[in-house]
Amino acid sequence: MADFDFSFFSIRFLDVVDIFLVAIIIYYIYNLIRGTIAVNILVGLFIIYMAYLVVKQSEMRLLTEIFGGFISVGSIALIVVFQQEIRRFLLHIGKNISIKRNRKLWSLLLGKKELDKDNSAHIKPIIDACRSMAKSRTGALIVFSKFFDEEYYQNSGEYIDAEISKRLLESIFQKNSPLHDGALIIVDWRIKTASCVLPLSDSEDLPLQFGLRHRAGIGVTEMSDAVAIIVSEETGEISYAKQGNVNMNISHEELEIFLNEDV
Repeated sequence: MADFDFSFFSIRFLDVVDIFLVAIIIYYIYNLIRGTIAVNILVGLFIIYMAYLVVKQSEMRLLTEIFGGFISVGSIALIVVFQQEIRRFLLHIGKNISIKRNRKLWSLLLGKKELDKDNSAHIKPIIDACRSMAKSRTGALIVFSKFFDEEYYQNSGEYIDAEISKRLLESIFQKNSPLHDGALIIVDWRIKTASCVLPLSDSEDLPLQFGLRHRAGIGVTEMSDAVAIIVSEETGEISYAKQGNVNMNISHEELEIFLNEDV
């Protein structure tokens, strides 16, 4: 009876780890592009690659040269087409580890209650302003960013750099205010800019009733680690966006919990 050599089928422990890590990367990439136009682009690239393999095996020289030239610059094309998804993926990995460590350090030095008390002092005028604007159905978009990107935020809005107050927030989003149409950016509990133009979300899963304000609030959380509060001008409902996901019609208590956790 012939002996079969299965040495080529040997699997090391590192091979299992390798497969597991690749599976995790694929899972995270799928979550980032799920429900967006990037899925259709990826399908299109896959079809082009399959067509390239077919024409190459069929020895169709002209089409092989055309598809081959496209495939040769495929890595650069992927970076250009999926630059927002790559940015979100890298931000998702980093996740502001240093900031979280600083929070833990301050909580140990000052005590957790003292830290929460300080945050509550900043959050209260925001909650009060959102409550007032929701009651009067004044549309608002407030973005909380961990870092102030001057080249991006300042060039697309009006630089303010002021302390947070209920009256200031209400006056900015008042319907006759020249700054009401756009986003307000808060960094380190200070109002940095107002009337900012933000990228719109390209997700295909968003409800049809979402307008530009909601799509902009979700869009900025897709491409960065920011979170956003959206007050609907039509319904007065308050929504909270984070990492491309949105919680609709939340209460003031829920909003306070979200801000304490994320800002």
